[in-house]
Amino acid sequence: MASDPRAGSIGLQRFGLGYRAGQPDDLRLHARDVLLAEVAAGPPPQPQPLTYSGAAEIGAALYAFEDEEKIARETRRVAEQTAPGTQVAAVSQNQMAQPTRAPNEPALPYRTFRDEAKARVELALLPDGGFAERLVQFWSNHFCIAATKSNMTRIMAGAYEREAIRPHVFGRFADMLVAAESHPAMLEFLDNRLSIGPGSSAGKRRGRGLNENLAREILELHTLGVSGGYAQADVTNLARIITGWTVVGREGVLGFPGSFAFNPGLHEPGAHPLLGRSYDQPGKAQGLAALNDLARHPVTANFIAFKLARHFVADAPPPGLVDLLAQIFRRTEGDLAAVSRALIESDEAWGAEQTKMRSPQEFLIASFRALGRKPDFGQIVGPLTAMGQMLWQPSGPNGYPDGNESWATPEGIKTRIDVAAGWGRQAAGSAPDPRLLVDQALGPLASAETRQAVARAESKPQALAILLMSPEFQRR
Repeated sequence: MASDPRAGSIGLQRFGLGYRAGQPDDLRLHARDVLLAEVAAGPPPQPQPLTYSGAAEIGAALYAFEDEEKIARETRRVAEQTAPGTQVAAVSQNQMAQPTRAPNEPALPYRTFRDEAKARVELALLPDGGFAERLVQFWSNHFCIAATKSNMTRIMAGAYEREAIRPHVFGRFADMLVAAESHPAMLEFLDNRLSIGPGSSAGKRRGRGLNENLAREILELHTLGVSGGYAQADVTNLARIITGWTVVGREGVLGFPGSFAFNPGLHEPGAHPLLGRSYDQPGKAQGLAALNDLARHPVTANFIAFKLARHFVADAPPPGLVDLLAQIFRRTEGDLAAVSRALIESDEAWGAEQTKMRSPQEFLIASFRALGRKPDFGQIVGPLTAMGQMLWQPSGPNGYPDGNESWATPEGIKTRIDVAAGWGRQAAGSAPDPRLLVDQALGPLASAETRQAVARAESKPQALAILLMSPEFQRR
C-alpha cells in the first residue's frame, strides 16, 4: 500500500493536511513513511513568533491590563461627575489612564488571541504530512476550552494548546490529562478556581462550596465517556479531590500571577472514594493520583480509541480498528506514540472508504496549502466563523462535533461554496493553472468529472473554487 499513489493520496488527506504547493509527486508513494516519521520525531514544533512565552507571563500581562482598564473606567466616571469648571483636568487624567496600545489596535486579550491563531494556522501550512498537527487539533478539541468564556480564556487559548497539548501528543495520555486539567485556562473555563472544599479553612469562613464542572467533564468528556460507568457520587468526590487546584491571583501570594497553584486552604480534607478506590494522599498528590488512575482505566482506553478512529477514519469506524487501538492503549498505559503508530500502520485505517468530510478548520488549512498562500487573520477568522468552527471557540465543553451530519448540511455546503469562491478570487493572480493544480492537489484521486468541470470553468477564480469544492478535495 505504501507504493500505491492513490492510497498515498488518501493517506495524506485522511491522516495529514493534504497537498502542499511545491511538494514532489513521489511523496504519495511513501506517504505512510512520511506520517510515521512525524511520530518518531517527537513533539510537534511550537508556533512562532509570539509575544508571550507561556500562560504565567500572559496571566501577569492580563492582570496588568485589567488593572489599567479599571483605572481608566474609574477616571472616566470621575470625569463625568466633575463640576464644569474642573472638566479639563479630569479629561486630561482620563486620557492618561487609557490603556496603552496603537490606534485601532484591539485590546490585549483579543490581540493576543489574534496572534496565537495566526501563528497556529501558519505552522500547519509547513509540514509535508501534517499528522502531528492533525493530532494537535484533535486533542485540543478533546480537552477543549472556549476563548469566549472570559478575558483569561481568550488570552490564554493559544498558550493552553502550546503548553497542555503539543508537548504530549506523542507522549503519555496521563501527562496530557494532568497538563490540561491543571492549566489556568481550563481551571478558569470550567470554574475550578471557584471551587472550595466545604470542610476546608476557606470553606468554613466563606460558606461557599464545591463547583463540580471540571470534575464532571473530566469523567464525561476527557476520560471515561458519558457511558463510562461512573455515578454522581464519583463526580462529587472527584470535585472534592481537585479542590485547591487554582490560578494564582494578581497579588502573587501562591506564585507567579496567572500560573497554576495548589492552595491547601481551599482543599477538602480527608480521604475520598472514586470508582471504588479510596484516595487519601495529601494535597495536590490526591488529584494527581486520581487523574493517573483515570488515564489508565480500561474504559478510558475504549473511549479514546473510538474517538481517534472516528476522527481519522469514519463516523462509524471499523470495530477491529477500535479494538486494536484500545488494546495498545491499555498495554502501553496510554503511550500515544504507540497508539498513533498503530493507527498509521493499520491497513484497515487506510483501506476505509473516503466518507469523512473535512471540518471547516481542515478545509481552510488544506485550501491554503494547495493554493500556496498564507492567510492573514481576517482570512482565518471570517471564513471559520462563517463555517462555524473558529479556533478555540466551541459552544460548550464537549468541543466541536466530529461527524459529517454537523458539517454536510445544506447551509454548511452553501457557506463553503461562498468561502471557496472568495479564496478562488484571492488566489487567481498567484495560483498555477487550475488544470495543473488538480493533478498536483488531488493526484490519482481526481475524477474525470472534476477534471472536466475545472477545465470548463468560465474563469480562473471559478475553476479554483470548483477544485476546492470537489468531492475529492472535501472528503478524506
